[in-house]
Parts: sequence; structure tokens; C-alpha cells
Amino acid sequence: MSHDRITRDPTVLFGKPCITGTRISVEVIVRRLSAGLSADQVAAEYPELTREDVLAATAYAADLVRHDGLADAK
Repeated sequence: MSHDRITRDPTVLFGKPCITGTRISVEVIVRRLSAGLSADQVAAEYPELTREDVLAATAYAADLVRHDGLADAK
């Protein structure tokens, strides 16, 4: 799957996957969603994001889990 909205640059947040053109990481977005915010609320919290950016971050995270396996969970 193509992730056109996600970039990794070693000079930005140590290479963490971010929304293209921002310093907002996929991790930050997924954590806000897991805290109970909706995609629209996350986008409103970060004006440089669109709802589509938030959804792209979740798709990227889902693909990571599918391809790289699962982190330890308790």
C-alpha cells in the first residue's frame, strides 16, 4: 500500500514516520486517537493536519502491525 502522506526523514524526529511537511508523527496521532479523540478532533487539535492525514496515519500504523508483527502486549 502507498503511503503518500507519510514520510520518514532522519533529520526530522530521528526518522520517525510523520505526516508529510510536518513534524507531527504517526505515533502522536495514534496516541491521541487511543486517548479517545476522533479523527476530526485530532485534526482540529493540530491545524496543519486534515482528517485525511489522521486516517493516513492510522492506515500506516495498521500496515506496520500487519507487516512487522506485534509489539509485546500485556
